[in-house]
Amino acid sequence: MASSSNSTLSVSGIKVELVRKEIKNLHIGVYPPDGRVRIAVPLHIDNEAARLAIVNKLPWLKKQIAAFDKQQRLSEPEAVTGESWYLFGQRYRLRVTDTASKPEVVRSTKTRIDLHAPLDCSRTERLKILDRWYRNQLREVSDSLFSQWESRIGVKPTFRGIKRMKTKWGSCNHETSRIWINAELAKKPIECLEFIIVHELIHLVEPNHDEKFLKLMDKHLPSWEALRATLNSTPLAHEDWHY
Repeated sequence: MASSSNSTLSVSGIKVELVRKEIKNLHIGVYPPDGRVRIAVPLHIDNEAARLAIVNKLPWLKKQIAAFDKQQRLSEPEAVTGESWYLFGQRYRLRVTDTASKPEVVRSTKTRIDLHAPLDCSRTERLKILDRWYRNQLREVSDSLFSQWESRIGVKPTFRGIKRMKTKWGSCNHETSRIWINAELAKKPIECLEFIIVHELIHLVEPNHDEKFLKLMDKHLPSWEALRATLNSTPLAHEDWHY
């Protein structure tokens, strides 16, 4: 039998992604941006048993889906004066000013970020300048968190990088020990960034989301479920990520 397979179920009008894999217990999750439902089950569990598990969780599932429907979504950014931008969970107002010098971004006050750019700078160029700044902010904080947690967990990735990902907050290749984190995490609370870093580092020990993985998460970061909920409840960007 294959080590994993994917299919779809429909239960009471709810579309459910069914993933059958080598795990001991089934797990049901609801993910942003629109309350996508996913159930992971052991290889020996048939569709009817999976369907029954979903039926038993229907009240909870509907509550979670409704919460995602109400979640705030940010409009596509223009990088102009007056826009709201977030840095590690803190909301800032953007101010764009003209400069003849090299473009730069400065966190000028507790509530304002200044983007210094040429007057004729296009929207695309302004967004690129901001993206570089955000990546630098994220790299500085994540490097410190990675170092702390690598020592605690006893692992060392061969590579850790930052990139934009449209389907997840982080990824880990267990075979090559390479870890990526989503550049958008620079806008989320630092505690959420820490959760993702711990999650990916533990995947270097246990590649699957099985009982061993969950026990390691509980051991190293007991509040991880609350942090995941916080991450999934923060305002979503115009492009949506999930975990």
